[in-house]
Amino acid sequence: MSDAFAYLSVLLSIILGLAIAEVLQGFGALLAIRSRVRLYSPSIIWAVMMLLMATQFWWASFGLANREHWNFAAFSAVLLQTVMLYMGSAIVLPKIRSDDVIDLRAHYYREIVPFFSFGLLFLTVGFIKDWLLSGGLPDAVNLVFRAFFAVVTVTALFVRRPRVHEVIAPLMAVVITVYFGVIFAQL
Repeated sequence: MSDAFAYLSVLLSIILGLAIAEVLQGFGALLAIRSRVRLYSPSIIWAVMMLLMATQFWWASFGLANREHWNFAAFSAVLLQTVMLYMGSAIVLPKIRSDDVIDLRAHYYREIVPFFSFGLLFLTVGFIKDWLLSGGLPDAVNLVFRAFFAVVTVTALFVRRPRVHEVIAPLMAVVITVYFGVIFAQL
């Protein structure tokens, strides 16, 4: 592992740890008041996926360990992508502040624009990051998956029909899991 990466990875690890903590705290709070929670499957699926994505992003970051030469633009892109992941994690589940009933469906549709906007920014910054780190686009398989993610994310951003989101969430969970298995199974 290069000294530069060891130094830079500390900040990334802190942000990813905070992202994981946001989701776990959300699940803990929901569990504590479970009698007052109205569940909604897309909310739960996306919260689980945020945990998986944060873990995978941390895993994939080890692929940068042997990189000797860093510049501020490349590190900024990696950092910004990490921040987008954190922001999605911060809003995927509601903050519980009162004795009210928590309606995950209402929360999901209230946060749909920022959540999927952060997702789209995550994907966009990922392309920029790849360009800055490798000088080109990702391989064809990676590119196809990312194009699919972008199309589905834009669809989720602009289509508000519950049935569409009730299909998109499990579909994306399966495709993201397959993507991680195909692209990032090994360091």
